[in-house]
Amino acid sequence: MLTGMHIAVIGGDARQLEVIRKLTELDAKISLIGFDQLDHGFTGASKVQIDEVDFSEIDAIVLPIPGTNGEGHVETIFSNEQVVLTEEILRNTPKHCTIFSGISNSYLDNLIKITGRKLIKLFDRDDVAIYNSIPTVEGTIMMVIQHTDTTIHNSNVLVLGLGRVGMSVARAFRALGAHVKVGARKSEHIARISEMGLTPFHLSELEDVAKDIDVCINTIPHPIVTASVLSKMPAHTLIIDLASKPGGTDFRYAEKRGIKAILAPGLPGIVAPKTAGQIVANVLSQLLLELMDETGGD
Repeated sequence: MLTGMHIAVIGGDARQLEVIRKLTELDAKISLIGFDQLDHGFTGASKVQIDEVDFSEIDAIVLPIPGTNGEGHVETIFSNEQVVLTEEILRNTPKHCTIFSGISNSYLDNLIKITGRKLIKLFDRDDVAIYNSIPTVEGTIMMVIQHTDTTIHNSNVLVLGLGRVGMSVARAFRALGAHVKVGARKSEHIARISEMGLTPFHLSELEDVAKDIDVCINTIPHPIVTASVLSKMPAHTLIIDLASKPGGTDFRYAEKRGIKAILAPGLPGIVAPKTAGQIVANVLSQLLLELMDETGGD
């Protein structure tokens, strides 16, 4: 149980509702910041403005999956309140206060560094990323069906990257009867792609491989689907970019060529927010229980 622990949940989308539900079940005291337009009430949780919170009493801060933007603003879809996570706020927290976020950026990293607080990035964890790949795959399949006029079966699908998401996506599209090629750089990934019964290629060969594809699914968060690559793709190619913003695709050039390219990070929160929220909630609650043990909580 999290009895006696005071947690500030700041902003977020529908996934955060599952997090709040789980934390209240564990008897934590919750301050909800950026939720004033939420109709649902949670026992043990209070809706407050950020300037009403005494951060000296806060044991943990839970941010949305994207964390903050480059200026420290936190997305609050259940409120019109402008919420900014500042150095002053973190310095007012106890030294043991831990910040949880899905991902981070230079602003948040710098804030953590100068305040000496601990940041746990949930999406850096293998368990969260692997579980999260399931709704990501379902959402990707949904988008491909919506934006093409042919079946996935017998189509030529390109998957870029063999990380946790790339592996799940490639396996699912192969199971649906697509001809799947997977691009990677590491020799061990090339070997794994081959072992999975898929067609491997080195990313340095991407321009040649892209000449006869119907769907390109990118999971690499760096410029990879460049203008040069796009110039080789058939005009009917659909690109689904699953990498975190700004993605790995030259969207301007894709539009110029008439190629439909969709940036789709955060698919789990769109297609299956309840499941995606439960994934985060289960891991987060376990981490908070461990934190409570470390700090001597009851």
